[in-house]
Amino acid sequence: MTDDIVTVTAGADQFTCNAYFVPGEVPTLVDAGTMLGVADVVADHTDDLDRVVLTHQHSDHVGRLDEVLDAFDADLYAYADHPRRTHELADGDAVEMGDESYDVVYTPGHASDHVSLVSNSRLFSGDVVVYNDGAYDDGSFGRTDMTGQSRERLITSLRTLLDRLPDSVEAMYAGHGDVFRASDHGESVRDVIERALSRAERRQPKYPDG
Repeated sequence: MTDDIVTVTAGADQFTCNAYFVPGEVPTLVDAGTMLGVADVVADHTDDLDRVVLTHQHSDHVGRLDEVLDAFDADLYAYADHPRRTHELADGDAVEMGDESYDVVYTPGHASDHVSLVSNSRLFSGDVVVYNDGAYDDGSFGRTDMTGQSRERLITSLRTLLDRLPDSVEAMYAGHGDVFRASDHGESVRDVIERALSRAERRQPKYPDG
């Protein structure tokens, strides 16, 4: 699999989610992040951003959303209501991004409006599951200790994601931490999610000192 997806927030010096530019027939930005000048970085890769697709609307994922939408007059796809939403996402929908079609999988727990995006080769997992973060280095789950979050719902979401994940998925693009590519690690995306699920199921705090 050729990896042409760009982490446009890679140079950020403030806290942000990972925002990903997906090139192709339907140029797409997954999440917008909080990095100053993110629209300029996107413009280095395309003159015509078609859409922004949100995994969820926590502030670190939408901080520069208006900047991007204004710069490109792009459509906005989101599960929850938003003043600038042009397309509502629902579980089971298909959304075109780049050169692939992605299934929308509703994955609440970390956020009530959280969705993951699954194609035959890639997973955009938002914050429901990440490869590495400050808690675990090889399969971590989204935090569930804040108001409106639920560990039980997140566990159900991880199980749902595993049920709907094609075995052909080779890479996971999470909202935080590094991109996971199966070819680099000798294990599959499914292995990472299963490890995160096992850790979440222990019901222990994600951050022991938190």
